[in-house]
Amino acid sequence: MADGAGEGGRRLDDRAVRARLAHLDEVLAGVENIPGPAGELALDAVASLAAVYGEALARVVGHAAGAPEVTAALTGDELVGHLLVLHDVHPEPVASRVSRAIERLRPAVRHRGGEIELVGIERGVAEIALTFGGCGSAAQEVLSAVRESLLAVAPELSDVRRQPPPGEASGDSAFVPLDTVLAGPLAAGARS
Repeated sequence: MADGAGEGGRRLDDRAVRARLAHLDEVLAGVENIPGPAGELALDAVASLAAVYGEALARVVGHAAGAPEVTAALTGDELVGHLLVLHDVHPEPVASRVSRAIERLRPAVRHRGGEIELVGIERGVAEIALTFGGCGSAAQEVLSAVRESLLAVAPELSDVRRQPPPGEASGDSAFVPLDTVLAGPLAAGARS
């Protein structure tokens, strides 16, 4: 391969990898739109190549099984970790990866006045408890960042959902509608 490494033989940094992946998505979208046998042949070639690379990754994981530090280096690398998940050969269960990500996120969430816990994972959906002391838009920003981080370490998840905090689930709210307040003495005085 002509350009497996970056300029000067160095490996690509994460930014360069993301740029290449974005370009690859564009190219594959173009290949998918090629009509007829040429398009089908190109897609078959891509699928076959991906299957061979998946088998190679499975073998690497198998060789690293006796070396925890190697396995940790492989699974800790963002790109390699995604490829391990993509090819269904990641040695670490999804719940462990999500729990570890939540532990890494916890200080940042606390810094913004919140708390976060993994409630569980069921049918491809991670459910989290996220309490937050700030305004709704700030909580939504934190939830969005948490969702993005969890899906990055476990792209096989279909969603990350927030478990409603106590009081919110039952409909209890500190908000009192204005109509309720005005329905008392003012409404009675208006009828007199």
